[in-house]
Amino acid sequence: MIRENKKFSKGQRLIAAYIAENYDKVAFMTAGKLGKAVGVSESTVVRFAAELGYDGYPGMRKALQEMIRNRLTSVQRIEVAKDMLDDNNIIQSVFHADIEKLQNTVEEIDRAKFDQAVDAILQARTVYIVGMRSSAALASLMGFYLNLLLDNVRLVHDTSVNEVYEQIFRIGKEDVFIGISYPRYSSRTIKAMEFAKSTGASVIGLTDGEHSPFVGVADINLFAKSDMVSFLDSLVAPMSLINALIVSVGIRCRGKLSDTFKRLERIWSEYEVYEKLER
Repeated sequence: MIRENKKFSKGQRLIAAYIAENYDKVAFMTAGKLGKAVGVSESTVVRFAAELGYDGYPGMRKALQEMIRNRLTSVQRIEVAKDMLDDNNIIQSVFHADIEKLQNTVEEIDRAKFDQAVDAILQARTVYIVGMRSSAALASLMGFYLNLLLDNVRLVHDTSVNEVYEQIFRIGKEDVFIGISYPRYSSRTIKAMEFAKSTGASVIGLTDGEHSPFVGVADINLFAKSDMVSFLDSLVAPMSLINALIVSVGIRCRGKLSDTFKRLERIWSEYEVYEKLER
């Protein structure tokens, strides 16, 4: 990303050298913190980013983040988080980061592709949902609610590699495969997606951006911003995206939605699925 440039000042050359050695930390530093670490002013850092062709320091930092996000080990994430989080107010730091991801997601979501995904789900013979590792929780949520709305949903369980293919080997061109993965991307999910694609099935990817390995494989990609918070992934925005998909499918099934839940309420009551609270 950073190349030697004769126009660099002495301070800018120091910044370039520091980034080359510490790019994983710099990707999550403010301009002020980077300047302090290098021993130059914040304005020098900002001019350095502009010299590289970025629209300010945030643009350069975002490019670095996208470059390294899937490469960081859990130990490296913990080290990076020390500079990202305020130890004295973890709640505020985490909540503010999640709010930012939600805001960015809703501003950038492709509404046309979202509608295409809903259409594909409703028209499918069978809907297969695959999410592994931390994304297994997202897949489970989506599978649970879509199964209440539709009678053709199959949640593929994250067990062994062979069993995954055994669960989807009947998939074909009348079906829809929904793959869910965020950094660090699950190689097994990507391979299952490639298999589904090879059968002619329609493939929907729920992931974080254009740099995702889903791009070029999935027919429709829906992006929700994800980020790391220390050793774990922030999946608040992806969950909201899935909520929106479920609600959209439900609204499109409005004719039978009420009947479905009236029947479910009777079953839940008869078999005491939910605790009855005294008033």
